[in-house]
Amino acid sequence: MQKVAKFYKVSFEQYKKDFEDTFNTLENVQEIYDNIQLPKRATAGSAGYDFFAPIDITLKPNETIKIPTGIRVKIEDGWVLKCYPRSGLGFKYRMQLNNTVGIIDADYYNSSNEGHIFTKITNDSNEGKTIEIKAGQGFMQGIFVEFGITFDDDATALRDGGFGSTTK
Repeated sequence: MQKVAKFYKVSFEQYKKDFEDTFNTLENVQEIYDNIQLPKRATAGSAGYDFFAPIDITLKPNETIKIPTGIRVKIEDGWVLKCYPRSGLGFKYRMQLNNTVGIIDADYYNSSNEGHIFTKITNDSNEGKTIEIKAGQGFMQGIFVEFGITFDDDATALRDGGFGSTTK
């Protein structure tokens, strides 16, 4: 298999800023940051790299949370990281990523926010089930996929930011 990427943690300063912006608190932020785990595959045959929850998460039906993962990824050109809910959480609870599939482009790594990967998840349960995810438990998976471009592609713009940054 071709090796195309490497995961890193964002700096503590970046995580602290994003955590406070998301949760309006800095309580336990150093401990949370210290316990962030880099994504990894569960088995040699797994396609997906499991992302681990940095905090305990409880979502009742129709509740949503934005999660600063503390993770960034350096990806070879021509590849993209596609993020999905972990299969079991999607199947058992209808847990959804709010943007359906998260797309992490190779040039996101160099953004002014250090390429910090965020995700927003919703408990879309129509069975009244509450999702409980403990800190350190896998909740999302990322799969690296090769992509192509058109023969007449002329994109030259440089990214600096996350959601919607290429249309600003």
